[in-house]
Amino acid sequence: MADVRVDGPAVERGEEILTPGALAFVADLQTRFGAHRDALLAARATRRAEIATARRIDVRPETEAVRTGGWQVPPPPPGLVDRRVEITGPTEPKMAVNALNCGANVWLADLEDANTPHWRNVVGGQVVLRDAVRRTLAFTAPDGREYRLREDGELPTIVPRPRGWHLPERHLLVDGAPAVGALVDAGLYLFHNAREQLDRGSGPYLYLPKLEGALEARLWALVFDHAEQVLGLPAGSIRATMLIETIPAAFEMEEMLHELGSHATALNAGRWDYLFSIIKVFRDAGPEFVLPDRAAVTMTAPMMRAYTEQLVAVCHRRGALAIGGMAAAIPSRRDAGANARALAQVREDKTREVGDGFDGSWVAHPDLVPVCREAFDAVLGGRPHQLDRLRDDVSVTPEQLLDVAGVPGERTMAGLRANVEVAIRYLAAWLAGNGAVGIHGLMEDAATAEISRSQVWQWVHAAVELDTGETVTAELVRRVIDEEVAAIGRLDHVDQARALFEQVALAEDFPDFLTLPAYGLVE
Repeated sequence: MADVRVDGPAVERGEEILTPGALAFVADLQTRFGAHRDALLAARATRRAEIATARRIDVRPETEAVRTGGWQVPPPPPGLVDRRVEITGPTEPKMAVNALNCGANVWLADLEDANTPHWRNVVGGQVVLRDAVRRTLAFTAPDGREYRLREDGELPTIVPRPRGWHLPERHLLVDGAPAVGALVDAGLYLFHNAREQLDRGSGPYLYLPKLEGALEARLWALVFDHAEQVLGLPAGSIRATMLIETIPAAFEMEEMLHELGSHATALNAGRWDYLFSIIKVFRDAGPEFVLPDRAAVTMTAPMMRAYTEQLVAVCHRRGALAIGGMAAAIPSRRDAGANARALAQVREDKTREVGDGFDGSWVAHPDLVPVCREAFDAVLGGRPHQLDRLRDDVSVTPEQLLDVAGVPGERTMAGLRANVEVAIRYLAAWLAGNGAVGIHGLMEDAATAEISRSQVWQWVHAAVELDTGETVTAELVRRVIDEEVAAIGRLDHVDQARALFEQVALAEDFPDFLTLPAYGLVE
């Protein structure tokens, strides 16, 4: 039997989560699958090197039989048949209550990009999920306001998103080594809630982030098969939605659904991490792979249209639901003009998605639920989805998916400044324990911070010339950092955030994820 030890500070009600049985279950997952995960991370590095050398990606010839076969994924399970509006947010008590009360179909309970993995957040998030599943979640704010779950309507289906394969959990040691964060998050959730969810007529459902291909999906299938056996669950009852948010995964969508097999339900267009992945994978591939300002890269760019239309076509061909991406605009309750602009942007975004064949989409704020619902209701009506719309008209080539040079827009000093300011503000909040932050009317999370810092890194190494005529150098970036930090003024953790940003944006060798060095700075 593995030796499992908790090496983190005490967390309120943590004893309800970190039970001997739950810890033994997580340790079992780690012992069985931890080395497999390590091998897949090593394979990622090899694949990246191959792509960098070739400066292209293509479909794998050895999986042609999967792409041409007539297989289908199982039908959507109870609670996931109609997913036209999904709200995403961290597992913080107040935000969780608001998300569950907002009228969405699904709550993506985010243990990943919208969550700082402080140990108190990791364990506290599981407490929130346990209470939410049992409909006992409540929160009293410091000012005395009470937040409780509504009793006058159906609540959204709960679908947690564990951390990606790359992140460790150093507060839970198995045989003296940190456990895999994804196995901790998924393992604790399934142990405490899978049977309860089934008994309530729903099921144990998960979102799977940061996957880079079919073999990584297969590992999740093995984990789910084993968990079902150990926990006495019906085979295939654990169902998952995979985010297609890396450029290698865009070339293996069908293979990923096939490998996840009986556990597959849907794919999601994780647009922000997708942009980060393009920059990361092709960061040193030459000027044709240098994107313009982050704000200029919209979902109407040819490269992004190819990606989303391919996703819908693949999903519907295989019987899987296609879920659209998050609109980052945040409505304002104080500025009527800003609010109107935000709602118009979201309405346009969701109208385009449902027109393309998506079955549902994400919002990050309760006020956007009616806007998203209105757009999807207009097309779906009383139907739960549009799986019957096969998009046989879609034929996407590798060249279209990789058409970075075809993205319109400029590389500007304003764009550089925005990258620096947003990343530093976000990292300061992240270090304080808040992984989802509204900045200048947009919801920022780890994915958007990754775009900001990776774009700065690429611009430096590509010696990009800005609209001002200046060439982006490390010295120019440091000057901009000085000016932006001065403009930000007093902000908790700003000095740590600045140092971290310089580390991940100006290092000679590109750090794969900013959350890895950032994780070393939190409790």
